[in-house]
Amino acid sequence: MRRLLLALPFALLPLAMAHAADDHDHEHSSLPPHEHGVGSLNVALDGQTLELDLDGPSMNLVGFEHLATTDADKAKVNSARKQLEDPLVLFSIPKAAGCAADAQELKSPLFDPAPEEGAAKGEHHHSDIEAHYAFTCSKPEALKALDLAQFFKTFPGTHKFKVQLIGPSGQQAVEVTPKAATLKF
Repeated sequence: MRRLLLALPFALLPLAMAHAADDHDHEHSSLPPHEHGVGSLNVALDGQTLELDLDGPSMNLVGFEHLATTDADKAKVNSARKQLEDPLVLFSIPKAAGCAADAQELKSPLFDPAPEEGAAKGEHHHSDIEAHYAFTCSKPEALKALDLAQFFKTFPGTHKFKVQLIGPSGQQAVEVTPKAATLKF
C-alpha cells in the first residue's frame, strides 16, 4: 500500500515544479522548509484503498517542539497522539464510503522519550509529527471529499495544509485552510 504514496511525489513532480516557480520562497534545500502553522498532506485514492500521509511541525499540534518534561506538556503530547489515532473522525471520512482503517503509524521525537543527541546540550531542534493511515473503503465512489474542518478545530495551531492528491479525477496540488477546509477528489 505504501508504494502508492511513495510514487506520489514522482507523479506530482510536474505540479510541484510549477508550484515552486510561483513560490516566492527561494529556499536552496532539497527538503521542504519547516514552517510553523503549515503541514503537508499526501492523499491517494486508488480503487478501494485510501492512504493519507500527514507531516507537520509539532508546534502545530501540541504548541511546542521540545521534549515533554512537565506533566502539562506530557498531557498535551498524549492528547494529540490519542486524537491522531482516530483518523475517521479527524479527517471526517464519510461513513457512506465504508472506510475501515487497515494500518496507521505515528512518528515523532515527542512520542519517543529517549533524548536526542544534542538535546542534553540544550540545542533546539525542530520536531515534526508524521502520521500514515491506510484504509480499505467498501464504497469508494461515496468518497467525494475530505473535510478537514475537524482537524483544524482539534489542532488550531495548524493554519494550512499543502496537499498533493491522486484520485479518480487525476492529480492535483492544493492548499487547504480552516476557511476552505474541504478537499475534493
